[in-house]
Amino acid sequence: MKGKLILEDGSVFYGQLLSPCQAVGEVVFNTGMTGYQEILTDPSYCGQIVTLTYPLIGNYGVAAIFDQSRKSYVRGLIVSELCFHPSNWRAEGSLIDYLRSRNIPCLYNVDTRAVTRRIRAQGAMKGIIVPADAPEDAIKRLLEAPAETDVVSEVTTERIYRMPNSGPRVVVVDYGVKQNILNSLSRIGCDLTIVPATTSAEDILILDPDGVFLSNGPGDPKAVPYAIKTVRKLIGRKPIFGICLGHQLLALAMGGNTYKLKFGHRGSNHPVKDMFTGRVTITSQNHGYAVDEQSLADLDVIVTHRAVNDGTVEGLRHKTLPIFSVQYHPEAAPGPDDNTYLFKEFLALLRGGK
Repeated sequence: MKGKLILEDGSVFYGQLLSPCQAVGEVVFNTGMTGYQEILTDPSYCGQIVTLTYPLIGNYGVAAIFDQSRKSYVRGLIVSELCFHPSNWRAEGSLIDYLRSRNIPCLYNVDTRAVTRRIRAQGAMKGIIVPADAPEDAIKRLLEAPAETDVVSEVTTERIYRMPNSGPRVVVVDYGVKQNILNSLSRIGCDLTIVPATTSAEDILILDPDGVFLSNGPGDPKAVPYAIKTVRKLIGRKPIFGICLGHQLLALAMGGNTYKLKFGHRGSNHPVKDMFTGRVTITSQNHGYAVDEQSLADLDVIVTHRAVNDGTVEGLRHKTLPIFSVQYHPEAAPGPDDNTYLFKEFLALLRGGK
């Protein structure tokens, strides 16, 4: 079935629809060469239509071990060439069947280079995926539908659950946490209690953790004021480590500010410089907002990491308190495990706090 992507600026891109469906969301692009299943199940993509810049998608199939959450949260997927016959020793099925069984709208045979260039020039924007013969009134209704705001409430856990271990007790505030982050914390021995994003600071402290982890998640950090309030109350009470959205919420809670990037950082090939060692590592990233460095000038924090491509803030550390955060995903190793040391640093803070 023929289909099309329509951006809110009027741009139209044609392709083939895998299934007769439609999608509405913010259209973004990801530059990773692999990891399509992780992208589909990363809660940080909630509310978004993801364009993959790598031309061939689905060639190594899918496997349950690569899922990062209980379901897919993307609103749609746009690819150039979709592989119908995967080949990999770990493949348990095809991406085609995966998309169909989960009702994920997919538009393929698209000029993804043109889509990406448009987003880079105009910025991430709302878009829709519809059949090529969709009536104009239906297209208009979809484009005029209000944008989602608090998408964290859609992806957070509904109940408290545990991943027991023998090490320090850590409360993970789930704003849309990826399974591999939980696995990374568990791997270093942390006894994890995962709580919903709306959990108050008081209820977190009642659990008497040795530290608090602020997870990744989707959307604008300012759209979840309850989370900022909670983090503000936790500062100075427990060691804190934040990743991605958790990093942004921590900056806001300490008095900083955030802003929306033109087209965000999404991919597994983003260079980040450690400002202390001068070392550059390749990181996996997925965010559309960043911390405003000027807003940190009078705060007791220092910038520890910086994006090589555009100079944006990629890491913070409090000058006196056991608090630090990074904007990228150290658990999502795009090859070498160069950034997993951050989990060990958190473990050191937890033991020091005890």
